[in-house]
Amino acid sequence: MMITQRNRRTFLQQSACGFGSLALSQLLAESEAWGKDSGKANVLADKPGHFRPTARRIIFLYMKGGPSQMDLFDYKPALERGHQQELPYQLPSQESTVGLDDTKLMGPISRFSRQGDSGLLMSDWLPELGKHADKLCVLKAMQADSPNHGVAERQLHTGNLFDVTPSMGAWISYGLGTENQQLPSYITILPGEGERNYSSAFLPAIHQGTAIQEVGTTPGRAPIRHLRDESLAEDIQRKRVDLIKALNREQLARLESDQQMEGVIESFELAFRMQTETPKLVDFSNETEGTKNLYGIDQADTNQFGRQCLLARRFAEAGVRFVQVTLDGWDHHNKIRQGLPKMARQCDKPVSGLLTDLKQRGLLEDTLVLWGGEFGRTPHAQFGDGREHNPHGFTMWMAGGGVKGGITHGKTDDFGYHAVAGGVHINDLHATLLHLLGVDHERLTFEHHGRPFRLTDVAGNVVSDILV
Repeated sequence: MMITQRNRRTFLQQSACGFGSLALSQLLAESEAWGKDSGKANVLADKPGHFRPTARRIIFLYMKGGPSQMDLFDYKPALERGHQQELPYQLPSQESTVGLDDTKLMGPISRFSRQGDSGLLMSDWLPELGKHADKLCVLKAMQADSPNHGVAERQLHTGNLFDVTPSMGAWISYGLGTENQQLPSYITILPGEGERNYSSAFLPAIHQGTAIQEVGTTPGRAPIRHLRDESLAEDIQRKRVDLIKALNREQLARLESDQQMEGVIESFELAFRMQTETPKLVDFSNETEGTKNLYGIDQADTNQFGRQCLLARRFAEAGVRFVQVTLDGWDHHNKIRQGLPKMARQCDKPVSGLLTDLKQRGLLEDTLVLWGGEFGRTPHAQFGDGREHNPHGFTMWMAGGGVKGGITHGKTDDFGYHAVAGGVHINDLHATLLHLLGVDHERLTFEHHGRPFRLTDVAGNVVSDILV
């Protein structure tokens, strides 16, 4: 039978005491034979896509809260000229108007300069990132379907507004596996709340995101909870894992097919293998001072996010297929003139360092870096000195991995409120990410509740104009 949390202790105690050693030996031998004869492949094995990819892995820099596009990447002269003037448009009747009484236009609060040979207009608050302007593919007409954080976050991560469905990292793991069998295929660094955003949902459990909860800023705290059991010798732990696998495989052999059980079996094995590999990757002692400085590690404002970005590079280089890094704090409903520059300082040097490091190591060519939040902000003020949520037209950017650099795609209206040309819906973004990885988003499906599900559900088009 399958080992559950309730009866797991009994089995482990029996294995440690040598109870039923003959039966255990038989089980382990049969389990080994089952693995050889069944033809079952490792579910995390590195798999080919549907066609040749331009990216082998993705690093998603998630700016939680919704960065203000018209203050960072989408400069609007008309908005600057209209500062403090009455709104030239109607507010959506179906959206919240809290703090919008007598609201007026708020011009860009940052100066903009042209960067790189491409002349990309960017905020002066991002001087380090500006050095990479010719690598950036800026999507200026992103669109989502909800102005509420929880729902919009779910759509960005899973493609679905309300149902519990797998996250994009889980879909990518399911479709492509991982290049390093000692590590998960999907890692999320300091994700905060919202486990549904990195869950595997109805996909096998092995594909859910592995959360890194500590990046070296809290002494004595492990990066992954419960990764090591210091109370037992490694050989005893190995026997326990083998016993659990053997019993679960006995049950699986009787059932003939059970995706969730196969995922659980692989999860136990992966967790054991990770005890050896993961501690090396979260240890920065072999990194040079030059590299640490590149990311802003041990420097004011950038230490924590710099560590997150360096970890992302290390995991990507080690073969992890999808790495997410979360930087919370972009939800500026008020005091945006104080809050946004602070977030830009936290973000600028680490992201620039990541792009530089990937380029120097020859990784940027086949690593897709994605930057952005669940939505953007409004051109009008909220509470007089902030901006409200805006899912109608906002900015994300990509770099490396087969996308054109030094370009912008799409356009918002004169005030940066609504996408008016080249709109890229979240479904289109997901379709494009999968395409860059060599996966046809319409063919990556999983049967659930009597119908095939996919990341893009029944929508999504590849944004071919941005591809190299």
